[in-house]
Amino acid sequence: MISAEFMAKLSEGTLATLYMTIFTTIFGYVVGLPCGIVLSLTGKGGLKENKVIYRIFDVIVNLIRSVPFLILIIVLMPYTKKIVGQSYGTKATLVPLVVCAAPFIARIVENSLREVDGGVVEAARAMGADTFTIVTKVLLVEAKTSLLDGATLAVGTILGYSAMAGIVGGGGLGDIATRYGYYRFDPDKMWITVVLLVILVNILQAIGINVSKKTDKRRV
Repeated sequence: MISAEFMAKLSEGTLATLYMTIFTTIFGYVVGLPCGIVLSLTGKGGLKENKVIYRIFDVIVNLIRSVPFLILIIVLMPYTKKIVGQSYGTKATLVPLVVCAAPFIARIVENSLREVDGGVVEAARAMGADTFTIVTKVLLVEAKTSLLDGATLAVGTILGYSAMAGIVGGGGLGDIATRYGYYRFDPDKMWITVVLLVILVNILQAIGINVSKKTDKRRV
């Protein structure tokens, strides 16, 4: 029998999970979007091709992405405590989540911008557009649909990571599944939490896909 107390915990956990996911996505893009643009511009065939700068950003992105998320949480605990004043809980989980999400988003942005037709970029350059104008008025606009598809993927991935953080007291639905389902040997509560996570992922992805379809000129 599911108690009212547990239902209240589920409500809190759902809000905490959404908070972590939305906050991380926003700040992940604050860091990841510029990094992705730099990778696209300085990579092979980019507007500002520069092997040294590209290599530096490429190594940093690959290095962070290669570290398992749970290990990253543990490694960042001392820095997390200095930044938010605690090393566990919902607020503390935001730090490793953003660190993990930013390079993932950077790679998504890089790939999306590289898909833009080179002819459109060359036409803008022929008209005298500078790099900033080409990035903001051409690349980001032409890659809008791909970027939105990437954002949908990023949101689903971040939500999954936020649930994973529950194993180390990260808060949200993952924490509830771990404490009430796993440690107390209550599979019913664990499955309820899992179903909620699946529903959340599908709702967020459905919203993202719907927005992406509306911006896709090929489907108009």
